[in-house]
Amino acid sequence: MKTFVQQIMLGTVTGSESQARETLRKIKAAGYDGLELNRFMIHPSSLMVRLMTRAAGMPTGKGGNLNWHVLLAESGLSVASLHVDLGSLEREADAVAEEAKSYGTDKAIITGMYRFDYSDEAAVRELAQRLNKAGEVLKAGGIELLYHNHNVELLPVAPGLRAYEILLNETDPSVLNFEFDSYWFTDGGADAKLWMKKLGERMKLWHINDRGSRQTGPAMTPILKADSMELGTGSMDLEGLWEIAAFNGVKQVVLESHKNWIDKNPVKSLELSAKWLNARKD
Repeated sequence: MKTFVQQIMLGTVTGSESQARETLRKIKAAGYDGLELNRFMIHPSSLMVRLMTRAAGMPTGKGGNLNWHVLLAESGLSVASLHVDLGSLEREADAVAEEAKSYGTDKAIITGMYRFDYSDEAAVRELAQRLNKAGEVLKAGGIELLYHNHNVELLPVAPGLRAYEILLNETDPSVLNFEFDSYWFTDGGADAKLWMKKLGERMKLWHINDRGSRQTGPAMTPILKADSMELGTGSMDLEGLWEIAAFNGVKQVVLESHKNWIDKNPVKSLELSAKWLNARKD
């Protein structure tokens, strides 16, 4: 599998052209093949987006003012895919397709939506049809649409039925497939390996992360808070997940860790995770 870094990790280390160049140089030197881009990070982002990502501990930074075509070409890094919000895709599918192709990727990703009610069965069924329609439009433009999960898709919409099952069962694999995030489903209490097996060859990309705690020694409470960890330092069965991803035919794996970085430094964190990845790359 080729290895990539999700751009959301880089908001604090791509604030200027010189800083971005140095960050990309270190990513390349660590052994990664490229980045996974976010549309809201390669263009100037709205105040709402900046506030939301800052509140989540992963600010967009000022990278939207930079020329990412030039920076990536200089770095020798490729692009796995382009993340885009569903509203933008429905409004300007042609522009999304052309932008993805301009970065050399044939994949666009819709990510789980924080303001969407995944417990509403009718709404989730409608979402499945919206994804089908968007996927049809993108396919006509030469781009494959994938859906990226968080943990909200595990919400039950009816007895024995979860939102993610509707998205899996009621979307057309010829126009909509999946970028599976094993961290988020583990965080939601699900068996990530089981879901990866259910996805099978519809799992086209894999978001990888580890999960654990940096707490050492006694604390005020015995309940440890789990968070993002560098690969191989947490409690997830990454070896087992890797085996299933390889069986599913996944060719690209994307690192996305969340703010709990070693020394609070995303570059040091991705460099440490690269050691685990490089030992397993094809």
